[in-house]
Amino acid sequence: MSDRILGGLGLLLAIFFIWQATLIKESFISDPVGPKVFPIIIGVLVALSSLAIFFKPDDEPEWPEFSRLFEVGLTIAVMIAYAYALPTAGFVVSTAVTAAYLSWRLGTPPVRAVIAGAVIAIGIYVVFHLILGLSLARGPWGF
Repeated sequence: MSDRILGGLGLLLAIFFIWQATLIKESFISDPVGPKVFPIIIGVLVALSSLAIFFKPDDEPEWPEFSRLFEVGLTIAVMIAYAYALPTAGFVVSTAVTAAYLSWRLGTPPVRAVIAGAVIAIGIYVVFHLILGLSLARGPWGF
């Protein structure tokens, strides 16, 4: 029964996501695909996955204990905080902090997680901003 509840919630989330993607305004200067296609593809994949969970649930699902579910919730909160921090702190700082936290939660020792966060953030910045020329959120330090 819990799998069907999860599948139903996932389907509702996918429908909401696709609906929101259809509301994206397109610029008159746009590529042939447009900005709506990728979010719609993600929504369709979530919907298909949710339908599979809904129609073919496990006989005896094993749900993680509360501490693991809390950790997942905390990770979601960090990702939401990351989205809110991008405009004010900038891409490099926000990404470094988030990547360090995620690395630490995946089992990296704290000092190495901080190093990994910095390397990930700088590496992504170099590839996407300096090499590909894409604009990323600028922080108070201009990068």
